[in-house]
Amino acid sequence: MNEMKQLLLDRIENKTAVVAVIGLGYVGLPLAVEKAKAGYRTIGFDVQKEKVDMVNKGKNYIGDVVDRDLEEIVKAGMLSATSDFSIVSGADFIAICVPTPLDDYKQPDISYVENSTVEISKYLQPGTIVVLESTTYPGTTEELLLPILEEGSGLKCGVDFYLAFSPERVDPGNLLYKTKNTPKVVGGVGKDATEIAAAMYRSVLEGEIFEASSPRVAEMEKILENTYRNINIGLANEMAIICNKMGIDIWEVIEAAKTKPYGFQAFYPGPGLGGHCIPLDPYYLSWKAREYDYHTQLIETSGIINDAMPGYVIERCSHILNRFKKPLNGSKILILGVAYKQDIDDYRESPALKVIENFNSFGAEVEFFDPFIREYRYKGEVFIGLSALSAEIIHEKDLVVVTTAHTNVDYEWIQKNSKYIFDTKNAMKNVIVRDNIEKL
Repeated sequence: MNEMKQLLLDRIENKTAVVAVIGLGYVGLPLAVEKAKAGYRTIGFDVQKEKVDMVNKGKNYIGDVVDRDLEEIVKAGMLSATSDFSIVSGADFIAICVPTPLDDYKQPDISYVENSTVEISKYLQPGTIVVLESTTYPGTTEELLLPILEEGSGLKCGVDFYLAFSPERVDPGNLLYKTKNTPKVVGGVGKDATEIAAAMYRSVLEGEIFEASSPRVAEMEKILENTYRNINIGLANEMAIICNKMGIDIWEVIEAAKTKPYGFQAFYPGPGLGGHCIPLDPYYLSWKAREYDYHTQLIETSGIINDAMPGYVIERCSHILNRFKKPLNGSKILILGVAYKQDIDDYRESPALKVIENFNSFGAEVEFFDPFIREYRYKGEVFIGLSALSAEIIHEKDLVVVTTAHTNVDYEWIQKNSKYIFDTKNAMKNVIVRDNIEKL
């Protein structure tokens, strides 16, 4: 074993390694907190001064982080934050946890990863390991990061520094699996990088650490995880459309299918896909596959189905309103929930925002209420929701549309005070009186 590798492994084992986390969002802050709680001096970097200031004050802004944990590790000096990239010069382990969105043409926007890597390369020191956690297309670590780091630092990967990919697995609002206990996959550029990265994660996390043979395998497995869900949700959505035409309850169909103890996993329809992974990740693969003269037909088809669901919701709502001789134009609509999933305050890629946009385009008068989200920003505009619901507010609406199945909403009360409800999430499944409820 070479001296540089052994020194880094020793620092990981005796907790003297310094950790830098680039990006303090939904992935980066929970990771930084876990590193610090495990006994590593951790420095977080973010370009947003507000986040840096909040972390340094011990104030939490991420639902999956325990307020007291953050406060204690900041007070103990184990975690601090900065906007100064030069801090990575003193780090032994650098994790990149920045956004990887799609652009307007649904092509990967790797600019955050690229810019972060360029900055890291200016301060990269021998004996450091860099790990990319941001979800991306297969090949990013070796084709993009590796040459940038080598050219910017003058160092050689595998000789002077180590490089690996370990995809984030963050599920906001999940009460069972958090960063701490979720299994992790690691794939390094060379066996030494994989071993070192795995050693660090094993010293911090409780979940199993799977060592992949390369970054490309680790990158592809992350895409597979979310493409699997994307395609199966697309199937559920298409089944919902077919079942509606045939007068069959898709929700009962799924409950019946769930009784099979093997060969079936339940996925549910809804107003579309949301979040930072499922709606985006398949497009990374579709884009990369074209380089190999291959079109991902199944993946692209599921994307078409899922992307069309907000429009389908409007179509169904227009049919409901027509029964009451009401056009979309001028109808009063209440949207219940703008978060992309239940019981969280995250509205990234939420289909509810597109549903609202579509209603507005038809001239409907739309208001929203979400117990977790008071306002949201969409396409440069800020939309402010109702601070509370009243019987009068609900009753004056021509239609209530449930787009998020928050569990802290009194759906029986909603039903009693609504003229009519379109429930896209089966959130009202336990409501007994159903004569004014229609499900997706």
